[in-house]
Amino acid sequence: MIEMMIEARRKDLGGFEVGRVLPFHLRRMVGPFIFLDQMGPAEFAPGADNINVRPHPHIGLSTLTYLFEGEILHHDNTGANQAIRPGEVNWMTAGSGIVHSERTDPLKKAKGGPMHGMQAWIALPDHAEETDPSFHHFGEDAQPAYDNKGLFARLVAGEAYGAKAAAPTHSPLFYLHWELAEGVRTAPPPGRSFRKSGDGYSERALYVAKGRIEVGDRVVDAGQMAVLEPTAEPTVKALEPSTVMALGGEPVGERLIWWNFVASSQARIDAAKADWQAGRMRLPDADHGEFIPLPEEPVRAQTPPQPAKPEPTHPV
Repeated sequence: MIEMMIEARRKDLGGFEVGRVLPFHLRRMVGPFIFLDQMGPAEFAPGADNINVRPHPHIGLSTLTYLFEGEILHHDNTGANQAIRPGEVNWMTAGSGIVHSERTDPLKKAKGGPMHGMQAWIALPDHAEETDPSFHHFGEDAQPAYDNKGLFARLVAGEAYGAKAAAPTHSPLFYLHWELAEGVRTAPPPGRSFRKSGDGYSERALYVAKGRIEVGDRVVDAGQMAVLEPTAEPTVKALEPSTVMALGGEPVGERLIWWNFVASSQARIDAAKADWQAGRMRLPDADHGEFIPLPEEPVRAQTPPQPAKPEPTHPV
């Protein structure tokens, strides 16, 4: 049933811990999912820094932010300024290039509180790598959901079980949030054996954000991802109350990942590095006072690489 188990690696991002699941050295991607972090769970004291990610660039991917608890304020250079709360979706497509930041609202920071969620990157297929950047926000009620007898399921993105989520995906995928009461059984979307009918996915995985589940005859604990065999059709049983993300889709081909850049060629990565280094990627109008330098750059005081109110330019 299970092809591989991946343990989330805990990483401190300056007072805030994440569990890094993908990429993994033995498994770079699952379908088009090339990056997956579990943010928290954490409880911040009043006034403490929590989510405070300065403006930084992306190319060649869509980012998907999804929260169980807390709130994050998003700014990007398409003009989007959007708070995301539990059950909502922020879907940002970088395409040819985007710059964004993720912050905590000052009022929320003053009060403190919990933070727990998932951050996913979805690699774009060849035909969409250089698409125009865009941002979409979807409220809690915009995603298909099911709630019955201890099973809550929300389709965060893609298609599954005959339903389709609102996020504008560029390749076949699914991303599900399950809340399972102890003893509840369910099953992921079908695998490769169902593909002739158009219902199956080539690659699938289950990530346990909280709790403990049984997949076939194996136990998967919190902080573990079970990558499923392509033709496996397992029953999933919650051994205790559990939060699970089910994800997968069709591969988009080999992708390189360097810092925040995803591309099908090294030349495109190198061009993005040069563009960011030279200040050719415009900062968000609502958050242009600082930025994250290219990792190869020495640490130095940061000033914006363009005027505070730049003329609109298309990101490179």
